[in-house]
Amino acid sequence: MPTFTIAARVEIELEIRKSRFIGIVMPMAGRDAARQEIERMRAAHRGATHVCWALMAGGQSGMSDDGEPSGTAGRPMLEVLRHHELDGVLAMVVRYYGGIKLGAGGLVRAYTDAIASALKNADRTERVPLAEIEIGIVYAAEPQLRHWLAQQKYELLDSRHDALAHLHLRLPAASLDQAEEAIRRLASNASIKRII
Repeated sequence: MPTFTIAARVEIELEIRKSRFIGIVMPMAGRDAARQEIERMRAAHRGATHVCWALMAGGQSGMSDDGEPSGTAGRPMLEVLRHHELDGVLAMVVRYYGGIKLGAGGLVRAYTDAIASALKNADRTERVPLAEIEIGIVYAAEPQLRHWLAQQKYELLDSRHDALAHLHLRLPAASLDQAEEAIRRLASNASIKRII
């Protein structure tokens, strides 16, 4: 079953009973990158009452109510991401308290609405699992292999040269077997190491 992510960051703002809710969704690789983004939002919104978040990123998913009553912010936001079959996405809501209490049900609706509204403006794209390999080839085969890589639109992450030319690539995991076969046809003595 395919999973989806979003193409770019989207930010919206809602006012609910005098409280200001800023809903943000963005593509996110994992928990470390998400922590940095959450800290940036806290620094940018020092006067905010809460910066709640939910992250769907495979085994690195998580959530925080950031001082709101338990289960009224992070979990509802995470459920919106699950409902949209998203992965690799960070959802945050910055709340400026307006002086009127919303109650648990009102908070759940507010946080859900903020993320659902942001997602309405987001471009959903299918998430393609990626793999990385390192190829070791003789120098004579490198130009032809680089040309083939450019045709396939595989991402060249790094290269180094010692006794052999070493190319570190990122490509769709589903293409791995065919790519290895093609590389061996282009450079018969190629060594190929799967990294992830």
